[in-house]
Amino acid sequence: MASDSLKSAGLAERYAQGLFELAKENNTIEEKKTQAETILEVFRGNPEVQTFLSAVKITREEKKNFIASVFGQAADTDMLNFLKLLIDKGRIYYVKEILVLFLKLVNDSLGIQEATVWSARPLKRKDLERIKETLEKKTKKKILLENKINSDLIAGIKVTVGNNVTDVTMKNKIDSMKETLLKGGQA
Repeated sequence: MASDSLKSAGLAERYAQGLFELAKENNTIEEKKTQAETILEVFRGNPEVQTFLSAVKITREEKKNFIASVFGQAADTDMLNFLKLLIDKGRIYYVKEILVLFLKLVNDSLGIQEATVWSARPLKRKDLERIKETLEKKTKKKILLENKINSDLIAGIKVTVGNNVTDVTMKNKIDSMKETLLKGGQA
């Protein structure tokens, strides 16, 4: 089973890289980024689209017509042909994984870093802007910041940028104190 996930990861990387190279060659990286975000949003928000495109009883031609009708306004010919290629090769199941990897390649090439700030409640826009500005100064990259809510955090924030995590939540402080006390130390 582990080899299947490795195989699918390698497969998704190859398709994402191919789409990225095509976008670079045609000088359409930013357009393809917007299209990929839109398509990914549709797949994430409508699981029935994935189910339809993965159905065995639906012909490839019907699936390609569906792709053209659903994404015809949001995607250019290259992107539509890419999605149709995934159908022809029986790889449409991996479309979300491919598009996520493609967007990572695009963001890397454009100097954009994705970051997440976790908080117990939604943060105010000015607080998010301040965090974003601080992260941009620190990373020297443009930051795309997303605020995710986790009420278990109690208070404070946890910021994730790539593999770096800064956790200044009350939950983390309580867990730390608990661990120290269990080891017989003083909190």
